[in-house]
Amino acid sequence: MDLVRHLPPGAAVPAFAVAMPAGVVTRIGGQRVPATGTPGGLRPDLDVVFRREYPRVVAVAARVLGSRDSAEDVAQEVFLAFNRSTVPAGEAGGWLPVAAAHTALNLIRSGRRRATHEKTAAGAGLPVVPDVADDVVTLEERSRVRAALGRLPRKQAVALVLRHSGLSYAEVAAALDLSPGSVGTTVRRAESALREELTRHASSH
Repeated sequence: MDLVRHLPPGAAVPAFAVAMPAGVVTRIGGQRVPATGTPGGLRPDLDVVFRREYPRVVAVAARVLGSRDSAEDVAQEVFLAFNRSTVPAGEAGGWLPVAAAHTALNLIRSGRRRATHEKTAAGAGLPVVPDVADDVVTLEERSRVRAALGRLPRKQAVALVLRHSGLSYAEVAAALDLSPGSVGTTVRRAESALREELTRHASSH
């Protein structure tokens, strides 16, 4: 199903072609997301939240995956999860980017990411979406960086992705339930851990 790809500016949110039965509980990053009590259909606030948050959700996922197509697939999954959840619309701005980071990291850890996308894009002369690899260890192969990112402790990896996706220290702190003063330390430790993981993994081969 291609629910949100190539959605033109100003277009209405497409009707999700998946039934949303009451009582369904989804998981994001291993966390249970409570289901709504509404049997089927769409949340009344989904349209507003989708229009407001979709670009950021895609950007966060693209930072991890380096692929616009894969990032849009993640966004589709995340908004479906939001539609099933009881997360208030006012908290969606914090919940959705974290859910996108978790979902994208899950793809890396499970090996289901589109590993050949960058080779295809490079061969066709197409631009590749900038990602954490460009910001943290620009000289390393992107595939190795993403694999190493997937091996980091989850909170460090998510903090790193969110910060490099443009979220402020305050936004990252709110999203991950951290004190604002600890975000910088968490991100620096994540960057250091990522480099160490790359070095350790390279030396084992």
